[in-house]
Amino acid sequence: MSMAQSPTIAIPRKKTDDVDWSGPIRTIIAQSYGESPDTYATELAALQRCRQDAVKGAGSDATARDLLYKYFGQLELLELRFSEIRVVFPWHDAFTNKLTTQTSLAFEKASIIFQIAATHSAIAISQNRSDPEGLKRSFHYFKTSAGMLTYINENFLHAPSTDLSKEVIKFLTGAMLAQATEVFFEKLVEEKKSAALVAKVAAQAAYLYTNLTEEVKEFMGRGIFDRNWVKAKYFSALAQYHRSIADTTSGLHGDSLSRLNVAEGLAKEAHRLSQTFSSNFTTTLSPTLPPDAGSSMLDLTKTLQTLMTEKRTEAQRDNDLIYNAICPPEATLPVIEKLSVANPIPIQEVYGNPDVQKVIGPDLFAKLIPLSVHESASIYSEEKAKLVRSEAEKAEIADGEVRAALESMGLPVNLRKWKELIGGDDEESGVPREVEAWADEVTRGDGIPAIERRFAELEAVKRKVDQELRAIAADLEEESRECEMQRVKYDHLWEQEPSAGLTKDLRQELKSHREALTAASTSDTQVANLWQSVHPDLILLLAGNDALEGYFITESNGPDSRGDRISLLDVSDDAGGDDRGLLQDIKKKVDDIDERIGKLNKIKRERAEVLKDLKEKVQNDDVSHLLLLNRRSPNVEPSLFAAELEKFRPYQARLGATIQVQSATIDEISVLYKSLTSGSKAREMIRKADIKEKRHGDAIARLSRAKEGWSQTKETLTNGLQFYRDLSELVSTLRRNVASFVATRAADRAKIIAKAEAAKQAATKASSSSASAPPPALPPKKPASTGLENQFTAMKFESQSRSTPPPPPPPARSGSWMPPLSSTASPLPPPPPAPPSMLTSPVYGSQPQSPPQPPSSG
Repeated sequence: MSMAQSPTIAIPRKKTDDVDWSGPIRTIIAQSYGESPDTYATELAALQRCRQDAVKGAGSDATARDLLYKYFGQLELLELRFSEIRVVFPWHDAFTNKLTTQTSLAFEKASIIFQIAATHSAIAISQNRSDPEGLKRSFHYFKTSAGMLTYINENFLHAPSTDLSKEVIKFLTGAMLAQATEVFFEKLVEEKKSAALVAKVAAQAAYLYTNLTEEVKEFMGRGIFDRNWVKAKYFSALAQYHRSIADTTSGLHGDSLSRLNVAEGLAKEAHRLSQTFSSNFTTTLSPTLPPDAGSSMLDLTKTLQTLMTEKRTEAQRDNDLIYNAICPPEATLPVIEKLSVANPIPIQEVYGNPDVQKVIGPDLFAKLIPLSVHESASIYSEEKAKLVRSEAEKAEIADGEVRAALESMGLPVNLRKWKELIGGDDEESGVPREVEAWADEVTRGDGIPAIERRFAELEAVKRKVDQELRAIAADLEEESRECEMQRVKYDHLWEQEPSAGLTKDLRQELKSHREALTAASTSDTQVANLWQSVHPDLILLLAGNDALEGYFITESNGPDSRGDRISLLDVSDDAGGDDRGLLQDIKKKVDDIDERIGKLNKIKRERAEVLKDLKEKVQNDDVSHLLLLNRRSPNVEPSLFAAELEKFRPYQARLGATIQVQSATIDEISVLYKSLTSGSKAREMIRKADIKEKRHGDAIARLSRAKEGWSQTKETLTNGLQFYRDLSELVSTLRRNVASFVATRAADRAKIIAKAEAAKQAATKASSSSASAPPPALPPKKPASTGLENQFTAMKFESQSRSTPPPPPPPARSGSWMPPLSSTASPLPPPPPAPPSMLTSPVYGSQPQSPPQPPSSG
């Protein structure tokens, strides 16, 4: 049977006025959280706009539903932070329009949930129930509407308004479930399900509507529902009709005819009630009903009455002519079983939908965390840290076990020896790459010629410095002798100050330079010895690959070798089948060990990656939101923390698995390696290989010392050349200062000699003009030899014959030559000891200091 759809009802919406959230929230932020309310101006404005969008101007569609979802979600989060908040919430009763004002946040939440239930009921009745998808949506939203209403009755007591009272909410819940059952009935009829099943659902709908008939009597006069707006008789008739079809199918023709008689009576009663209802129906008196409710129900009941009469007449005729079944009385007919198909969908299930969570969006005041939540989050963070530390420690211990196990067996170094032996590698007889690199480096640095050029240049600069130091010493000695010779000649008439005191600083500087030169000569000897020690091996290093290959063959295999290579076949005198079998067995074991070492490396990398992922997961994990949601639940932290830490369990399991697999792999390697090295032939082979490897390493070390000696010699010579150049400049400066000093002293002596000669002549004239005076005594006769005076004179002439710079012009005033008070010697420190190294590397002293300026005659 295909029948027209009956009209359904929606819950009326409540109305409200504007609310000020800003003031109370700003006060709590300032007083309870100690933060500036201005920081949350944007969040406050968003909350105000959220309420405005949800309760003012929204329709009864999906958009209105989402706006209400979002606002209620924010209210839930808001209550967790501002449970003590007091805001004036004005709401008008959905049925009486009476204004109710309360400051409780619970009143606001209950009103919003009522609005959501009303919106869901409006969406349910707006669906096209001729379409299967429309039927599903209508069925779903009737049940979610009932779930919202159930939540109000279970969580909000002492309702301040009629629409939120327990009785009204219970009635509305029953109405939503009855209509959901009615929609499901239509779905079964549309899908042509069995008549017995359809009858059970129709009986359930009739039962629910019958209960509503009793409850609605209490609401007469309150403007809630018209008592005639019930479908009990209508669905009772449908239940009897579909059960009669099932009885006919089962061969119970008498029961079927009796049920049709009952159904016809119920249909007539439903039509009679519909006539009364339709004649008295006005939308003003029954605002909760659809505008076409009266005419729609009248048409439905009339159609049903006609159908029942036709079906009863047809069944009566068939029974009289064919079945002749006895029709049992109505009271003896089996009661039709009821099938409950509609249950309220809880609000938690609605809000648990990811799409709904996306609609709610982020917490507006997510940055505002209560102190208690911070403290709980800190405890949880410590639990996470303990977990990470524990797993990291296990991973570190596992890595250490791998290293210790492999090192105890000498792996993978020893494995490389076996690979070389099995593969017949002759790497020792070739030229190692590092040796080729050394030879290339020395060749690019001009090799031996570069060192020899530096030695020659260093010797030339050193010779020049020595010559100049000798010349400086000679000039100072000559000047001193000249001064003393004139002092002897003129006796008391000689006024020039002795040179010893004036040349103290110059002589000290000369001594310092001489000591620096001597110390540098010691370094020269050391670097020469170093060069002589590495020169032969350096020639070998630069001799080319052929010579180097021969060198390594000879050194690796010993002085008596013929270049033969140690191989696996050396373990026996005969190359028979036993040796070939041994070769294959060893090769298989080496490959197995190598494969398992690779497996250990892979396990280690995998463990590191898992540990890294665990640390990132822990770092990004934040349960502040969950702690906030469960803030009002006592002692929830232990169970919540345990549940949240479970999310890291897969990482812990993976880490544990890597440790188990690693342990088993190490055991396998140990067994294989023990088997590999247990044979006498294998031990002999390894012994020979070790000897050869040591010789090969010694050969490389010898060339390494040659290359290092070349580098050290080159560097030391470079430093020595720089040292000698600096010393040469200082010595040249000292020689100029000495020359200036000598010239100045010579000029002073010339003046003093002139003055002394004039004095002597004056004294001679005075003595000859005095007549009364006795004749002057004859001067003492000079000795026959030239005497000290003549020697000093000869030295003076010899000194003047030297090539010296021209003397500077005489000073403006005469006087004795004195050194400046601030003049100090600047001796060069002796060279520091050579740093310890494989080769003794000579080291020159630090750069010579500048000498003091020559004193000027004062």
